[in-house]
Amino acid sequence: MSSEADTDQPPLLSISAVERDTGLTKDTLRVWERRYSYPLPERDGNGERGYTRAQVEKLRALKRLIDRGHRPGKIIGQSMGELIRLIEQVPAAPEAPADPAQDGLVELIRTHRAAELRRELGQALMRQGLAHFLVATVGPLTRAVGESWMRGGLEVFEEHLFTETLQGVLRGAIATLPQRGRRPRVLLTTFPNELHGLGLLMAEGMLALEGASCLALGTHTPIYDIVAAAASERADVVALSFSLSYPVNVATAGLEELRTKLPRGVEIWAGGTNPGLVRRAVAGVAALPELADIPPAVARWRAAHAPG
Repeated sequence: MSSEADTDQPPLLSISAVERDTGLTKDTLRVWERRYSYPLPERDGNGERGYTRAQVEKLRALKRLIDRGHRPGKIIGQSMGELIRLIEQVPAAPEAPADPAQDGLVELIRTHRAAELRRELGQALMRQGLAHFLVATVGPLTRAVGESWMRGGLEVFEEHLFTETLQGVLRGAIATLPQRGRRPRVLLTTFPNELHGLGLLMAEGMLALEGASCLALGTHTPIYDIVAAAASERADVVALSFSLSYPVNVATAGLEELRTKLPRGVEIWAGGTNPGLVRRAVAGVAALPELADIPPAVARWRAAHAPG
């Protein structure tokens, strides 16, 4: 019989949840388990395998260091304290000027004030208009939230609260835009195991403002289905979004495979907050790391496909 203390233990996380919350794929976790005996899953009261919150926090730290060039075999056996010291030794990126408005929004996320967050975002949207709101408010705020999550400054549920709130605001704004449906026809999605769809919605907003015709497939789409949908919908462009936590090597390998399977006339645009998109260029793929890169990309496509 379980003791009362046992019922107070936090639930174990499934491997799918760990993959989503750390950016490390299931295959990577299993390889590490065989090669380094870490992370070793535990068993819950029903005998199901799962991972503790402490393991997830360490995996987050490992992912951050590996993204900065550390080799797994050199750091995976170190304690959490040693990993934190390594993280602190990494030169910090130049600090952006303080933005009281952004800091205030992040504080609303941390204190779980979803209604106030929705109201503040809606008011900013009305003041700025959708294009400026996406570039000047949503883009920087999304990066700040992602970086805070990777450092452990925000819990997973707090990041989800932000995402759901912002998605509601953006969907409402996009729904009010005139549906001009001009070319290019853009198919928007993410690769398998990339479950962060906020970048897609932000890109859809910018594309809709340019009058492009958008087909949003949502997240987690296998490459075979992306290719089939692009052919069925006669897409001119396949646009994919990659979050900060998505493994760079998986992103580049997927883009290379997708490029070989799509007709050359179908462009691939890769955007999102993942810095690897710029560092590791893929032939035949246009990296659009900033939302402001979308209007020039649309103008370039239209100029290249102008009649006559």
